Amino acid sequence: MNATIINTPAGTPFVEVIREFDATPAQLFKVSTDPDLVAQWLGPRDGGMTVETYDVRPGGSYRYIHFDEAGEYPFRGVFHTVDKDKLIIQTFEWEGAPGEVCLEKATYEPTETGVRLHQRSVFPSVETRDAFVEYGMETGIRDSMDRLAELVAKEG
Repeated sequence: MNATIINTPAGTPFVEVIREFDATPAQLFKVSTDPDLVAQWLGPRDGGMTVETYDVRPGGSYRYIHFDEAGEYPFRGVFHTVDKDKLIIQTFEWEGAPGEVCLEKATYEPTETGVRLHQRSVFPSVETRDAFVEYGMETGIRDSMDRLAELVAKEG
């Protein structure tokens, strides 16, 4: 299984995630944008997810709720740029911290053996980024990337 690389440079508001998948850009893009499939991989393994809306198009929005035995965690955002099989730029906001909106860019880069997903998130401040990291964001990212790889393999 390919490793997930997470970079959180100290003193910056950035998070970078890189993962290679044994799939084509089109296969990974589909699993990343189909709401029924997104619900199967996004978030930690030990919880569930309900997708309320996931309208992947420029100007489209999304809202989903992660849940576990401790509670519910709603997230929302807007898709700004969608270039099929290549690029998504969107906002990301946890409703538990209203106004702390993050800008995210995901690229789907073909490689000799598959596709590299490269995500870069810019938080509104170093403090906000650090709070997300301290809250356990890395666990959710690693679980999500592993579950995404499993789903891509299953979906073919």
